[in-house]
Amino acid sequence: MTPSDPKQDLHQYLKSAREALLWKVEGLSEYDARRPMTPTGTNLLGLLKHLAGCEVGYFGDTFGRPFTEEPMPWVQEFDDNPMADMWAAADESREFIVGLYRKACAHSDVTIEALSWDSTGRVPHWPEDRSEVSLQRILVHMLAETNRHGGHADIVRELIDGAAGLQDGNENMPPAEGFSWEKYRERLEGVAREAGGAAGEAD
Repeated sequence: MTPSDPKQDLHQYLKSAREALLWKVEGLSEYDARRPMTPTGTNLLGLLKHLAGCEVGYFGDTFGRPFTEEPMPWVQEFDDNPMADMWAAADESREFIVGLYRKACAHSDVTIEALSWDSTGRVPHWPEDRSEVSLQRILVHMLAETNRHGGHADIVRELIDGAAGLQDGNENMPPAEGFSWEKYRERLEGVAREAGGAAGEAD
């Protein structure tokens, strides 16, 4: 077996996670793309906007490679409003946010390809005792961050219109033929009620 390159492996997983997120906003109206679908306001364009800032912060500012293609004023608003980057304003179109995220990721890719695995940088907003980081650590951090929000996006999209799956071309879902999500859900509801009743009796 050919030895793998850890930096290349992590980078490829990060690219896949990004594409899965982008797929979740395809085919939606401006309204649906920004609808708050949870009590805490989680919405698809907000997730992309947040991650665009993470990409340019962790792969840009951390390694002295600032992002200059698009202004991101909401990043400076974070101290006064910690949710400033978690939603898209009415005049920030779906096309704009998607384009911003793609530009941010492209900027990150240049950094990842240019630096070595053990190149060091500094995360300004992390505590001093752990603010000095390697490219390896930031790759792991951003992969975790992107996949965490990818899970949010999965649930939000399913709540909007029932669309589900891992990514375009690889949905990773049971075959539609012969499988009923309604019956599956009913079965789980029955098990949950049974377990709840048993737990109540035990108490």
